Amino acid sequence: MRVSATPQSTSDERTFSIVFTGLSGRRAELSRLNVSYSRLRDTICVLLSKGARIQSVSPTGSEPAAAPIKSAPPARSKPVTTSQPKPAAKAVPVNLYKPKTPFLGTVTENYSLLKEGAIGRVQHITFDLSGGDPHLEYVEGQSIGIVPAGEDAKGKPHKLRLYSIASTRHGDNLEDNTVSLCVRHLQYELDGETINGVCSTYLCDVEPGTKVKITGPVGKEMLLPEDEEANVIMLATGTGIAPMRTYLRRMFEAKEREENGWKFRGKAWLFMGAPKTANLLYDEDFLHYEKEYPDNFRYTKAISREQQNPKGGRMYIQDRVAEHADEIFAMIEDPKTHVYICGLRGMEPGIDEAMSAAAEAKGLDWSELRPALKKAHRWHVETY
Repeated sequence: MRVSATPQSTSDERTFSIVFTGLSGRRAELSRLNVSYSRLRDTICVLLSKGARIQSVSPTGSEPAAAPIKSAPPARSKPVTTSQPKPAAKAVPVNLYKPKTPFLGTVTENYSLLKEGAIGRVQHITFDLSGGDPHLEYVEGQSIGIVPAGEDAKGKPHKLRLYSIASTRHGDNLEDNTVSLCVRHLQYELDGETINGVCSTYLCDVEPGTKVKITGPVGKEMLLPEDEEANVIMLATGTGIAPMRTYLRRMFEAKEREENGWKFRGKAWLFMGAPKTANLLYDEDFLHYEKEYPDNFRYTKAISREQQNPKGGRMYIQDRVAEHADEIFAMIEDPKTHVYICGLRGMEPGIDEAMSAAAEAKGLDWSELRPALKKAHRWHVETY
């Protein structure tokens, strides 16, 4: 349940009653804490950071009749953490292959992810990982490095570039021997000249059968929680959809669910930003999941050149966040909820602005709440 809007008062002597669950031994047991108006905001932030779920906030004496409520335990008598248990270190492979000794993966497919009328170029590229010693294994949310062929302007080998993995640990073929990437061709103008990104051009043009130098895997920031009842909010733009695709395939692909013995029962909500409908990546898959699992998956799009925000401007992902702020905050109040952000770094300020406004409307301080979520391993960001 989301936090009620805090009544405004000019007197710090006025007291409010906060009803919440989650700090006692039984998650469903209600507790009540009475605090002065001057301490209300800070107290709510502390409760949320400790994993409490706010049921209501109201002036003392005006609470609706309810079942008997147990008094809140002293804050320091029983420390509580909202940290989700991380996978054991041995379960997360890291740096199995390094730049000096890369794995040579064979390209098996390279096809466009865009529809007619799209802007730019985005490819889905798959590599065969067979024959490696050790086997190049990975988990959802990690990245691999690609070392493009050739040399730089100084005659030295190119440096690696990191790309978020777009396939689950089993690969698109579910045979545990492939890895896939979602790559946008980087192209920009400099002094009137068109510049092509070295690695993205190499990958977008690479032919099946080509041997490519691969390093990694790396990364633990974007790992999916193991809890089958976790809630996952995903905010992605462009090729930032790559890790989100891995999560959603693991959650909702029938063969994946059978292979993993992992039956996701929580709520997953994807916010996807794109300039045009033709630029939506893996759109058919997500629409299928939404149809098959309407109680578990929600898909919200922000198409900047085709939709308008309430102010009449282009619709960006932060506009969708602002539009659904109440629902997002209601989910964040649950300590089982994780938020994942992936895409261009420029998307972060807009999302922060939308979340700050929503938090302020509830009497909360987003600049305090976000670090608390981060500390609890529930706020995951990978931007570039």
